Amino acid sequence: MEQAMQNRMLGEEKISKLLVKFSIPCILSLLISALYNIVDQIFVGNSALGYLGNAATGIVFPILIIAQAFAWCVGDGCAAYLSICQGKKDTQNAHRCIGTGITLTLILSIVMLVLCAVWKQPLLRVFGASDQTLGMAAEYFTIVLSFFPAFMLMNMMNAVIRADGSPAVSMASMSLGAILNIILDPVFIFGLDRGIAGAAWATVIGQSVSFLVSALYFFRTKSFRLEKKSFMPQFPIFSNALKLGASSFITQMSIVVISLTCNIMLAKYGAASVYGQDIPISVISIETKVFTIVINIVVGIVLGGQPILGYNYGAKKYDRVRETYRAILIATLAVGVASTLVFEICPQAVINIFGSGNDALYLEYATRTFRIFLSLVVFTCLVKMSSIFFQAVGKPVVAVIASLTRDIVCFVPLVILIPSIFERNQAGSGINALLFAAPAADVIGMIVAVCLTVRYFKTMESGEGREPVPENAVIRPSHRGVIVTIAREHGSCGKRIARLVAERMGVACYYKEMTALAALEIGLDRRFVSDINENAPEALRSLYLSTDVVQQAIVAQEQIIRRIADSGSCVIVGRAADCVLSDYPDVVRVFIHAPKEYRVKKVMEMYGDTEDEAQKSIGRSDAARASYYNSISSGKWGDPHGYHLCIDSSCGVDAAAGMICDYINLRG
Repeated sequence: MEQAMQNRMLGEEKISKLLVKFSIPCILSLLISALYNIVDQIFVGNSALGYLGNAATGIVFPILIIAQAFAWCVGDGCAAYLSICQGKKDTQNAHRCIGTGITLTLILSIVMLVLCAVWKQPLLRVFGASDQTLGMAAEYFTIVLSFFPAFMLMNMMNAVIRADGSPAVSMASMSLGAILNIILDPVFIFGLDRGIAGAAWATVIGQSVSFLVSALYFFRTKSFRLEKKSFMPQFPIFSNALKLGASSFITQMSIVVISLTCNIMLAKYGAASVYGQDIPISVISIETKVFTIVINIVVGIVLGGQPILGYNYGAKKYDRVRETYRAILIATLAVGVASTLVFEICPQAVINIFGSGNDALYLEYATRTFRIFLSLVVFTCLVKMSSIFFQAVGKPVVAVIASLTRDIVCFVPLVILIPSIFERNQAGSGINALLFAAPAADVIGMIVAVCLTVRYFKTMESGEGREPVPENAVIRPSHRGVIVTIAREHGSCGKRIARLVAERMGVACYYKEMTALAALEIGLDRRFVSDINENAPEALRSLYLSTDVVQQAIVAQEQIIRRIADSGSCVIVGRAADCVLSDYPDVVRVFIHAPKEYRVKKVMEMYGDTEDEAQKSIGRSDAARASYYNSISSGKWGDPHGYHLCIDSSCGVDAAAGMICDYINLRG
């Protein structure tokens, strides 16, 4: 009922009102998270340490992002898996997955702590530390590194807390830590004269308090209960969560690649210029923090629009999808243009927040960086917006292309190539030329994003499946008895066999009827729900299946399958029904397969495909079915150990149906 009311609101309420309602909490949460990385640099830069202190903390930053990438991968994966379990009323696997996630995060944090402690100085050198900054970077890193377990567990736990229906607790945890960091930074840096060590202690105390608040929540969770056995690793269950969290890991690690490459180039060409190695690294570190604030506002806006986009796309209310996109686009443009004006007209107002105003070379390079490096930040905002938009409407491959084109495919090669060309022509010019890599990447990324967006909206409403979806499907009451679930390879005549078995048993056969009933239940379009497998891209299927609107459809289908089974004896085709009904006693699980040549011939007969088209269709359909099945179960699609019968249908449809009926009769 609650989900139905939420869906009605998403499908009918004024778009602008919905966007404000959902976006503001996202923006605030992201900005609070960003404070952890910004506050230290503000106070350090305004202390006696100056830009060298900022360079030291900036060198450590990418290593913290690596730790955060692992924590978010586990946390976001567990959060997505928890949401799936909530929809299925599955309380058993949820606590095992989350417990495994906590154990794995703790192990990873200890491994990272040991490895970083052993190779501390070489690692800092790789990320750009000079002779002047190495000591400060090592001092700061040693303290922060000691609290890696608390830092990583905090990040992992907060994702689960949000998924458990307590976003306010997650925000309170982050806010309390950030506020403590803000209060303690001046106390330790100035009051106690602890310098960069003081900044580190303020950070880890804030993180530790956030961790304690998050950990205490796990004693009073809403939808699951952790027990001692929960913390024993259950990797078959956890593997599903790991797939769901992979996108968070990829996103964070791309930041690391960019930061590492940029720092190496800054150190190389800075050393050959009047600025030296440390000024450019210090400037880029504060530019990154300021840029993060702008991007987090944009990400918050788009994340707020995700549920609106996802639901209306699934419901095929394309006018509302376009209207939501326009509203997000206008808000993103406003943020990007406002930021550009600030960076171009008064960059020193931003730079002075981070101190070092008495160093002429520092101010010169910082001003130039903000005016050139961030000159097309509005394009960067639009590229990021496009990436999240495509993810919301179930296009993860396009989302990855939009994101990585700008950041990895373009920026990384350009930041290497451009300064090297200029440096060859004029010694010392590479450090300034490097700044043009960002706007150049922004232009290319923007062109790609525009092309992908235009193509998407042109094709959004096209495409109908091969088989009709019934409009007036109903659940037919039946007598108590055996429920037959049939999974099948594409082209193995599984549907025909299922209908023949149902006819001989005198019961109903459900296939597309399930998707029609599920669509009616949650207000989505029948074709969208029916074509989840067909719509799943060949790459990143797990990410597609984890999107909110697809998860709604999956959960609704599972509820309908259970309702069908509760009505009595029947035959159910596909949709991982054998897994959904794993706790039902009178279920006969059947898998229909056949040689490839036989299936190619059948697909050609049924759909009029050429032989090449039939082979591609079989490969695509089987992969999608396997991905769907594996995403919601701990078993493996087609594994003979998971079925009562595995039948080669090349023996004939009648013979295959006869085997199933004979088996049912033998069971009694």
